[in-house]
Amino acid sequence: MSVTQFELTDVKKILQEKLLFGNEPTPELIAILTVYFVQGILGLARLAISFFLKDDLGLSPAEVAALMGIASLPWIIKPVFGFISDGLPILGYRRRPYLILSGFLGTLSWIGLATVVDSGWSATLAILLTSLSVAISDVIVDSLVVERARAESLGQAGSLQSLSWGCSALGGLITAYLSGWLLQHLSNNTVFEITATFPLIISAVAWLIAEEKIEKDDSQDKSEKPVVISQIEQLGKALKQKAIWLPIAFLFLWQATPTADSAFFFFTTNELGFEPEFLGRVRLVTSFASLLGIFIFQRFLKQVPFRIILGWSTVIAAVLGMTTLLLVTHTNRALGIDDHWFSLGDSLILTVMGQITWMPVLVLSARLCPEGIEATLFALLMSIWNLSGLLSNEIGALLTAWLGITETNFDNLWLLVIITNLSTLLPLPFLGWLPATDPKQITDKSFPPAEAMGHHAAGANLGQPYMPDLVPEFVANTTSEFNPEQ
Repeated sequence: MSVTQFELTDVKKILQEKLLFGNEPTPELIAILTVYFVQGILGLARLAISFFLKDDLGLSPAEVAALMGIASLPWIIKPVFGFISDGLPILGYRRRPYLILSGFLGTLSWIGLATVVDSGWSATLAILLTSLSVAISDVIVDSLVVERARAESLGQAGSLQSLSWGCSALGGLITAYLSGWLLQHLSNNTVFEITATFPLIISAVAWLIAEEKIEKDDSQDKSEKPVVISQIEQLGKALKQKAIWLPIAFLFLWQATPTADSAFFFFTTNELGFEPEFLGRVRLVTSFASLLGIFIFQRFLKQVPFRIILGWSTVIAAVLGMTTLLLVTHTNRALGIDDHWFSLGDSLILTVMGQITWMPVLVLSARLCPEGIEATLFALLMSIWNLSGLLSNEIGALLTAWLGITETNFDNLWLLVIITNLSTLLPLPFLGWLPATDPKQITDKSFPPAEAMGHHAAGANLGQPYMPDLVPEFVANTTSEFNPEQ
């Protein structure tokens, strides 16, 4: 018996140190990691949504682009959900009830997509609600990560954030190929029905959250300023500093340039005849390519000054993005390169380059956050980037309609590709708004994993994202000698 107990203890120790990065495998930790895993696995329906809007509802490329922009709204106002959770407990609890409700909302929304949605407007509402569900659950689980991170020892710093991102990335990798394979054998509605089961897992694990009921304290000083008001005042002071708002303005302009993603998706499916299973392969390749881009940045480029890496990576990404013209004009066929192979290779290269370009933005976002309001300002910055992503989709939708690109007419797609690629160069004259200080060290600041819509690259994304991608905390949680107060 003692031998068995010893073996179980040994296995638990190995599990804790190697797989959980030193975190004790408590029920609450299981709940947190499960929520992040479910967020990643919801990508199972990403391609199904794209084909549903295109084929079942008959929406045009411009309409799909506009719809996807609207679907990102919950991520723009995400800090509001944090204020609501902190300030408006349900039955005395601030975390558990909101997780439960978000799970049920997600399930009902996916079931609605599978059963009653039959128009663009109803699809917009349903997809918006699925996005709202994920955003709420993400706010709650982020707050739990922050609370636990504050109690971590120096040696464990960042371990929970890395573990959380890893679970979400694992869920995304698992569903990358499956998202296309399932569509090859099942209908869009069936994929939605399968996806509807996953948010219920969030509702179920919510009961594992260790949370004490909040009791009303009548003796609390009524004159004491609410925490939310204090945070807003501090944010206001921070955003008035030129060293903070100028970089934010530059990155907003850079991120808000138009995208051709929706038009390109219609081109690859309607013109080139790419099947869902192949698009699943592309998603799998780009998922690994994103990880490769993160590794390259971490290993070789994280010491490069912001202005240099963001300027040159933007130029290189714009030039590489022009290779999409070879596919759009069918020049690749004249070169003897099959559409499928060209698309796979092009997507891999563009995704790696796009990820390298996006990493400095995340690093700078964390460095801009003054001490005392780091998490609040960082969440606000992610919301600002998602707002610029919404504008990117909407401007892209207007350009797509203006150029007369439809589900069958792609005569001007080459021009849209050129415009969207060249537009990324427009903010470069304002590179001086970015700090010139080199990043000297990378240290943890206990932020949760961040959600932001990555910078677009034509040809790198053959599906339509309905929620921002999770970015790794070991890049987002950074600080250096740069001080916004100076």
